[in-house]
Amino acid sequence: MKLGRLNHVGIATPSIEKSIALYRDTLGAEVIREPFDLPAQGVKVCFVDTPNSQIELIEPLGEASPIHGFLARNPAGGQHHLCYEVPDIQAAKAWFESKGAKVLGEPRIGAHGTPIFFVHPKDMGGVLTEIMETPRDH
Repeated sequence: MKLGRLNHVGIATPSIEKSIALYRDTLGAEVIREPFDLPAQGVKVCFVDTPNSQIELIEPLGEASPIHGFLARNPAGGQHHLCYEVPDIQAAKAWFESKGAKVLGEPRIGAHGTPIFFVHPKDMGGVLTEIMETPRDH
């Protein structure tokens, strides 16, 4: 297992539209992707391109969303997770588990259309960490 490219920083937000305005008007973001619902994960997502990565804006789709609890503790939103790429999601999962890290669930398809899983923050220096198989077009 080798640390891959930082794909994105996940930012939980109570309003993707307000966050888009912040990134566009205050930070000067020029490429903001169209928001879309990801019902399987209970979130609405929007990617903001940066020169070397992306920001993933995440808004809950209802009270059952995992982001809903985060926003209850952090009403203004904030950094939710970091996402790193790996070439093989199954090999990465086995590696993290062999190190004693708690993998949160089985790999599933994420917002980029590739397999992902999360590693518990207590095993990652306090940071919720998403591991994502590198998209084939990279």
